[in-house]
Amino acid sequence: MFYSRKLDKFKKISHCFFSKKGGFSKGLYRSLNCGRGSKDKKENVLKNLNYVSRKMFIKKGKLILMNQTHSNKVIEITKNNFKKNISADAMITTVKGLALGVLTADCVPIIIYDFKNEVVGCIHAGWKGAFSGIIKNTVKKIQKLNSHNKIYASIGPCLGKKNYEVDLSFYKKFLRKSKKNKNYFFYKNKNKKLFNLRKFVADKLIELKVKVDHVNHDTFKEKTNFFSYRRSFKLKQNDYGRCISVIRLI
Repeated sequence: MFYSRKLDKFKKISHCFFSKKGGFSKGLYRSLNCGRGSKDKKENVLKNLNYVSRKMFIKKGKLILMNQTHSNKVIEITKNNFKKNISADAMITTVKGLALGVLTADCVPIIIYDFKNEVVGCIHAGWKGAFSGIIKNTVKKIQKLNSHNKIYASIGPCLGKKNYEVDLSFYKKFLRKSKKNKNYFFYKNKNKKLFNLRKFVADKLIELKVKVDHVNHDTFKEKTNFFSYRRSFKLKQNDYGRCISVIRLI
């Protein structure tokens, strides 16, 4: 379990970037796999999610997850829609007693808090979502509720730049959008670059005047702490678990 030093100081919220430890799953998914879309036994995933709910001091059924599709779609969770299936890559809420969760296995989990207006949110920021505006859309959605904000965000464990190898077509895609994006890439060899997703995401938040801190861990490198899609792919495993990051209003 990992925490943001900055967000820890606020008394009206509770948050946690959970590791993969402390759960009930076995084998590839050992042990706190919270991925309902994984091939893990459904009863084990449910036990793991109930464990997370207990740790966050919320009632069963009040941990809200998304069907994540690498989109730029943001949903406001209310008392009327929290029981529905939610297809999005970010959520915000002003409702106490609900916890918002984001699942990751190399993508960036971001948890966000508007201190002035008591709004919390979470963002699933893979390269596709970050590239297509998920971060800007989330901040704008919060600002739409109230334009006088003081927004804080914590960027959680994700794939580190030393392990984020990409091909030249990926690199050129980013350069076509903006020449400034060159700053997020480093030389690997003549056919490959290394991509700093964490910095790319952080700069998007900073541009929007959000105060940012980091829970800086590399999900690929720290195999005892985190699930990693890329590590599982390299090991030729047929699936992978998902870690969960959660925030709630108290």
